[in-house]
Amino acid sequence: MITRKALARRSFLRGMGTAVALPLLDAMTPAFAASQVPSKPVRMAFVYVPNGMDLRNWNVTYEGKLGELPHILKPLEALREKITLLGNLTHNNGRALLDGAGDHGRCCGSYLTGVQPRKTTIDIKCGISCDQIVANHIGQKTRFPSLEVGLEDARQAGDCDSGYSCAYTNNLAWRSETQPLPPILNPRALFERLFGKGVELTPEARARQSKYRRSILDFVTEDTRKLQSSLGPTDRRKLDEYLSSIREIERQLERAEKDTRQINPGMEKPYGIPADFAEHFRLMTDMITVAFRADMTRVLTFLVTREGTSRAYREIGIPDGHHPLTHHRNNPELMDKVCRINRYHMEQFAAWMEKLDSVMEGDSTLLDNSMIVYGAGLADGNRHNHDDLPTVIAGTGGGFLKAGRRVVYRKETPMSNLFLTMMDRMGVHQERFGDATGPLDGLDLS
Repeated sequence: MITRKALARRSFLRGMGTAVALPLLDAMTPAFAASQVPSKPVRMAFVYVPNGMDLRNWNVTYEGKLGELPHILKPLEALREKITLLGNLTHNNGRALLDGAGDHGRCCGSYLTGVQPRKTTIDIKCGISCDQIVANHIGQKTRFPSLEVGLEDARQAGDCDSGYSCAYTNNLAWRSETQPLPPILNPRALFERLFGKGVELTPEARARQSKYRRSILDFVTEDTRKLQSSLGPTDRRKLDEYLSSIREIERQLERAEKDTRQINPGMEKPYGIPADFAEHFRLMTDMITVAFRADMTRVLTFLVTREGTSRAYREIGIPDGHHPLTHHRNNPELMDKVCRINRYHMEQFAAWMEKLDSVMEGDSTLLDNSMIVYGAGLADGNRHNHDDLPTVIAGTGGGFLKAGRRVVYRKETPMSNLFLTMMDRMGVHQERFGDATGPLDGLDLS
C-alpha cells in the first residue's frame, strides 16, 4: 500500500527484557516521499593502538593522491579511495611539559583531550575528551550516547606501576577532568549492554543461566514475525541479514566462553574473553557494527590494547612483549617484530573496515557515513616522540572528507585541530578544545 504508515527510524523488536534496534529499512519512509528520507547518521570513532609505530613502514614520501601503500597500511589497499593519511599532527601536551604522567600515560591521556594529565596514582586530572563533548550534545538521539570498548586492562595484566597511572593508560574517554570512562573488555558484557537489560551478571549467575540460555532473538520472535509480514522483499532480506549477524555474534560468544585457554601464562582468563587477539577483535567489532547499523550510538572509542602494553603475540610467532620490543635501539630483528605487530593490528582493522563498507545504508555504506580515526599517541616507540603521529581516517563522514590522499600539514600542527574539525562535522561547534589553534584546512570537500 503506497499510503502505508512509515516505520519509525527508532523502531525496536521487543521481548522479555530485550530490545533489538532495527537497521535502516526502506519501510522507514513513506512510499514516493523521497524528500522525507531519514538523514543517514554520521558516526565518529577513534581506534587507538599502543606503543607507537614502525614509521619506516607507515609513512610515504609523497603528498596528494594515494599510490602504493606502505607495508603496514597495505591491508587497507581495497579501501584506498576511502582513507585519508595525515602527516605532521602533534600532541604537544603528550610531552613532558610539566610533571606529566610518564610518556605512555601522557600520550594516551592527552590523545582525545589535548590536555596533559597529572602524574599521580591517586588524584587523577585530565580533560574532557572530544568524544564525550560530542556525546553530550547529540547522545540523546541514540540509545547510547557513546560506547567505550577495549581488549586489555593493565590491572588484569598486573602491569601498573607508580611511574604512570592506570587511569591514563587504560582509558581514552574522559567524561570530566577527573572521571575516565573505562572500556568494556568482555564480549558478553558488551552484548548484554547492547541487547539485554544492561545488568552484568556474575560468573556464577552466568553459569546457572547458561543451562537455560536461549538466543536473544528467541525473545523477539513474535515481533519479528509481525514485522516481516509487513515488509517488502528488499527489507525482509535486510532484516534477515541483520538478525543473522546478531545470531552469529551469539555463536562466537558461546565458543569464546567454552575456551579454557589463558590469555597470558599464569593469568586466569576473564569470563568470555577469547584467548586469541584476532578473535577478540573480530567479536567486539562485529557488535560495534551492529550498534552502528541500528543507530544505537554514533560515538565510539576503541582501545585496541592499553598503552604501554607488554602483550605477546604468540599467534604470529612473537613471544616477546610488545613494549620492550619497541625499545629496539635500532636492532633490525626487534624492529621487524614491531613491524609485524603493527601489521597484525592493521589487518584486523582493515577487515572490520571492509565489513562496514559492505553494509549498505541507502545509497552509501556504513563506512561512507563514518569518520574512523586509527592511530597512536606516540610516533616512534623507540624515541617516544609525540610529533608526526601516525594517523589515518577511514570513511568520509557522509561525503564531508576528501579521501584517497595523503595530506601533510606544517610541522607541530596540533592533533586537536583534527578533532575540532571532526566535532564540527558532528554538529558540535567548539570555539576551543585542548591546544587546538583552529580547524584543519584542506580536509573537507569545500
